[in-house]
Formats: sequence, structure tokens, C-alpha cells
Amino acid sequence: MKKIILIAVLLLIFPLGASPFIEMVGGNFKGSPDELNQQISNGAKQLIAKAFKGIPKDSLRDHHTHIVGTDETQGTSVNPKMLSWRHPIHRIKTNVYLSGAKVDDLSNANEQYIERLVSLVRAIPNHGKYHILAFDHHYNKDGSINTEKSEFYTANDHIFNLSEKYPDLFVPVISVHPYRKDALGELTKWAEKGVRWVKWLPNAHGIDASNPLLDEYYAIMKKYNMILLTHVGEEQAVEAEEDQMLGNPLLFRRPLNIGVRVVMAHCASLGEDEDLDHPGTKKPSFELFLRMMDNPKYDGLLYGEISAMTQFNRLPKPMLTLLQRTDLHHRLLNGSDYPLPAINMIIHTRSLVKYGMITQEERQYLNEIYDYNPMLFDYVVKRTIKHPETKQGFSPAVFVGLDHKMRETK
Repeated sequence: MKKIILIAVLLLIFPLGASPFIEMVGGNFKGSPDELNQQISNGAKQLIAKAFKGIPKDSLRDHHTHIVGTDETQGTSVNPKMLSWRHPIHRIKTNVYLSGAKVDDLSNANEQYIERLVSLVRAIPNHGKYHILAFDHHYNKDGSINTEKSEFYTANDHIFNLSEKYPDLFVPVISVHPYRKDALGELTKWAEKGVRWVKWLPNAHGIDASNPLLDEYYAIMKKYNMILLTHVGEEQAVEAEEDQMLGNPLLFRRPLNIGVRVVMAHCASLGEDEDLDHPGTKKPSFELFLRMMDNPKYDGLLYGEISAMTQFNRLPKPMLTLLQRTDLHHRLLNGSDYPLPAINMIIHTRSLVKYGMITQEERQYLNEIYDYNPMLFDYVVKRTIKHPETKQGFSPAVFVGLDHKMRETK
């Protein structure tokens, strides 16, 4: 806590873009992604090459890439408190995120954010495609927008336009809050345009996935074969304190029972939730996620997504468990949760060494990669980690798209 207070004070002293302390906890890079091959060691290059073995050409997918901006004309905004020193914790958090995304000009934040992301992805060999996420407002149950709880907003149109501008890089993922008065029409509109992915963050959006009033929404998703990418478990990156219970994996039995495909981000690897099968008791959210995955009824409908799981605050049990559970690898999906892999303070490769998932030599190589391309780093980390006892790593199947998996199982 003392360290956090000290960092907060130092960040208050130095303005955005001028503080070495922002870089210390945010983005902490040595160069641009196109410099990587000239700057890293042969050992790091070999680790990268090894990470792409077994991945079919053009099949690599990142199912969890955030797009954030401040230009309302493009349909992006952040809550004013995120940019105000009247709310120092929120402003500090924003500064750290901006640093990780290499944004130093708020008036040009949208362009800088996208330019940086595109440069990172294009520098990755056999980069495949990245699912870029819209993010709806928080809506009250009466259909009105709750501006206080809407931390940031990224419009569906903005995401769709980016995917059309960069069709070789991006797949659009819309976000339609089911409490919106126009939710059914908005969902149908994008489905008929060919969009198949929908993003929720129930803890931050205030969505109860078990609410029977959502059944018509789910019916549309099933009709158009849409896939729900949803956060489960505790949420820390976005304001969600009052609604943490809405991240309970067990709440998603309702859409699954209707036949909607659900992808659970982070595999609920953080926090505890009420065990709804045993009211009054709590279990780690990850255990509840596994209970859902182990239900044969949901095979082919329920998937887990491993973004953020290598962050120090989620280690070690969930990751060690999934490495061992090879029976689930065909139902796991890759994701980065960008810009989080570019936030230096939550990326602790020494923790991976501590838990025996990588060697000290591998840590050195991974750190070299991070210095130039945190997106590539995130991928190579997940292809490198092994269970300390069994030496089992993730199957290549984890890193291909869900569409590829579904074709393989037909």
C-alpha cells in the first residue's frame, strides 16, 4: 500500500507524458516493434520461432483486444472522472493505460492508439487476426444510460469501420447492452451485417445473465449463431465494485441452456462467487468455471479464454490447472486483453520463474521481446509456459480461432 501511495504522489507531481514514473508502471519499452529483429538475441528469436510451430498459416487468433479512444465524433469516450485530477486514482489509472498504449496526446488519442496497435500486430510473423471489442454504456434496468458507471464507451460503428479498414488484421466484436430499449433491433442489425461476436462485461455493465427477460435477446443470438464473449470472475481493470456478483460463471447457465455459445474471458481466474448450487457458500470463481466446463451438456457451447491469466495477480493455480487439463485445451481460446500486456506493473516474468513455468533463460528472452512488442510477448509467453512437474504446455489448438475449431470438429 505504501508503494502505491508513493507512486500516486509521484504521478501527481509529473504531468502526462513527462513522468518516468508513469513509464515505470505503465509502458516501459526500449524501442518500436520494427526494431525487434535487430535488437533481440538469437535465443529470443529462437523462442519466437518455436512459439509458431504447429499453428496453421493465418489461423492465429486473439479474441480479446480492446479499442479505447476519446474522440466522440468517432463514437469513443471515457468518463470525465478518468481525465480529472479531482479523481486522482482514476486519472493515474488512465495515465498508466495511455502509457502502455503509447498515447501521449489526448487530442489525437484515437489515431495514436490504433497506429500503435497496428504496428504491433503487423510486426508479428503469421499474425492472424485480432478480435477488436466495442464496449457499450452501463444501462439501468429502465433502459436509461448510467453515466456515472460508464467508465468508457466504444461504439459498434467505430469497431466495424476499423475492421473494414484493416480486414487482414481485425474481426469486429459488437457490444449491445441487453437493457437498452433498442437492444433487440441493434443486435439484429449487426447480425445481419455478418457480425458474430458480442462483448459483455457484466460486473461493469450491470448485466444479470440469468434474468429471464433476456431470453428474447438470447434467441436472436442463437438464430444468427452469435457468440457471447463475457467477462467472468472478479473485475479489477474497470470500475465494478457494486456488481461483482454479476461475474459469477453459474449465471450463464441460462444462455447456454437456450443454446447460445459462450466464451468466458480469463476463465474466471480471479475472485470468489456464491455457489448457487449450495446457497450461502462461496467458492473461487475458477472452480465454478471448471464445474461448468465439466458439464457434458455444455461441450460445444461453452469455451474458456485465457487472456490476462499470466498476470501476477492471477497466478498460479488457475494457469497450472489449465496446463494440466489437456482435455479442455480444444475448448480454450487465446486472448491478450490489450492494452493490459503493455502495462509493466502487472507483467512479472519473475513470478513465472518462481512457479516453475519458465526458466530463468526463457525469462531473459521474453523480457527482450516485451521491450519491443508486448503483443508478441503475450503470445510467446503463453506458448512457452509449462507445468513445472509434467512439462505440459498449451496445445496449439488453444491459439487458433473458434471458427477453425468448429470446422475441425465437424
